[in-house]
Amino acid sequence: MDRKTIAALRQIVGADHLRTAPEELRCYSYDGTAREFLPEAVALPGSTDEVRAIMQLASATPFAVVPRGAGTGMTGGALAVAGGLVLALNRMNRIIELDAANQVAVVEPGVINGALRDEAARHGLFYPPDPASYKFCTIGGNVAECAGGPSAVKYGVTRDYVLGLEVVLPDGRLITTGVRTAKGVVGYDLTRLFVGSEGTLGVITKIILRLVARPQAKATLLVLLDSMARATGLVTEILARELPCTLEYLDHTAITLVADRLPLPLPPETRALLLVEVDGDRDAVPLAMARLRDFLAATGQVLALREASDPDEAEALWAARRALSPAAFKLRPHKVSEDVVVPRSRIPELVAKAEALAEELAIPIFTFGHAGDGNIHVNIMLDRTNPEEAARAQQAKELLFRQVVALQGTLSGEHGIGITKAAYLPLELSRDTIAVMQSLKALFDPGQILNPGKIFPPAVPPKND
Repeated sequence: MDRKTIAALRQIVGADHLRTAPEELRCYSYDGTAREFLPEAVALPGSTDEVRAIMQLASATPFAVVPRGAGTGMTGGALAVAGGLVLALNRMNRIIELDAANQVAVVEPGVINGALRDEAARHGLFYPPDPASYKFCTIGGNVAECAGGPSAVKYGVTRDYVLGLEVVLPDGRLITTGVRTAKGVVGYDLTRLFVGSEGTLGVITKIILRLVARPQAKATLLVLLDSMARATGLVTEILARELPCTLEYLDHTAITLVADRLPLPLPPETRALLLVEVDGDRDAVPLAMARLRDFLAATGQVLALREASDPDEAEALWAARRALSPAAFKLRPHKVSEDVVVPRSRIPELVAKAEALAEELAIPIFTFGHAGDGNIHVNIMLDRTNPEEAARAQQAKELLFRQVVALQGTLSGEHGIGITKAAYLPLELSRDTIAVMQSLKALFDPGQILNPGKIFPPAVPPKND
C-alpha cells in the first residue's frame, strides 16, 4: 500500500481515524484464534459514505479489505492474511431506531450485542442471540458469522432475527436487502446470502433486526451426573418434555477447570453437568421447572439437582460456564477450539470419539456446549512449541471432523470457516457445491479484494477426499 493510497484513505476518514504505526497495526493483527497477520493500515470509518469511498478506492487501486468488528471470532475471519486494509467498524455503533410497536431495531454494525439487549429490555423486548462474548462482540460480526449461543435451542441463531441489511459491495455500490416487516418475498433472499458470508461478499453497514417480547421469568437448574453418556442421553428426553431456553453440558475435564467458580461443592463422582434454563410466562415457569425436576429425579440417574435460588446464583452458574474457555489454558498454553454440530441423538457418539482421541493421541481434549441443539465445542489443548504434540492436535482435529460428517453433522455451528477450517471444507461439501459458492464470490467480488483467503482459499482445491 503506497503513500498515495494512504493519503487517499486519510482524506476519506480523517487523520484521527487512520492507523499506520506498527504498534497500532498490531492491535488489529489478531482475533480469538491468537494467530497474527499484520495489516498495512487500519481505517475506522464513521459512515456508510466513508465505507463506500474506501471500497471504491480499494477496487480501483486495488488492495485487500478485511471488515472487522470486535475481533472475537474463532476461525480467523477478521485477519488480514493478504495484508491490505483492516476496515474496523467500531465507530459505526449507533442504535439508529428501536421501534417497540413493531418489534424492530435498526442498528449499525459496531453496536455491541449486550448493548442492544439492554436497550431492547428497556422497551420490554428481547434480542435472543447470545454468544458467550455478547458483552463485547458486535452485531456486525454476529451477522457475518451467523453467531449463535446457549439460547439457540429455543430461539434460534442470528439469521433468524435479521430482516434486512444495507451492504456496500466491493466496488462501492450500495444495496439494501430484505424488509422490516414480518413477511416479504420480493426477489431473491439476498439477506440470507450475506448472513454468515464472513465479510467476503460485502461490507454490512446497517442491520434491521427482529425483536421478541421479553420473557417475564426464568429459572435455572444445575444437574450433576456420574456419566457423560447418561448426561447426553438425557438431553433428548428433556427436550421431549420441555423446551428450555438453554440446555448446556460440560464434561468431566471442563467441570474440573471451573469447579472453584461453582456456587456449591460437587460430589466426587461427578463426571458430567447439565445447565438447564426455562423461561416464559411468570406463572408457567415454576410449573415447567417442577415438571423437569420431577422427571429428572425419577430417572434415578442424577447425583444432585440444584435450582438457582435467585438471579445472582443463576449468574454465578453462567459466569462459571463463560469462564471455561479462558480456564482451559490451565491444561496447555494453546487451544484448538471447534464448534461442530451433530444431530442431538448422536451427541454420545461424538463425545465418545473425543474421549477416545484424547486417549489414543495422548493429548488433552474436552467438550462442552449447546447440547440442546447438538452444537458441541470440542477443545484440543496443546503446546505449539512441541512439534510432536502440535502434529497430534492436527491429527485429532481431522479425525474429529471426519467423525462429525460421518454422524451427519456439520463442521461449524456458529464460528464460521475463516482460515482455520477452509482446508476441511471438502469433507462436507461436494466439488460442485463449492464451485457454486466460488462463482457467487466471483460475481460479487471479481477482483477478490474483500476478505481474501477466507472460507475457500485458492490453495485448497475443491474436491472430496
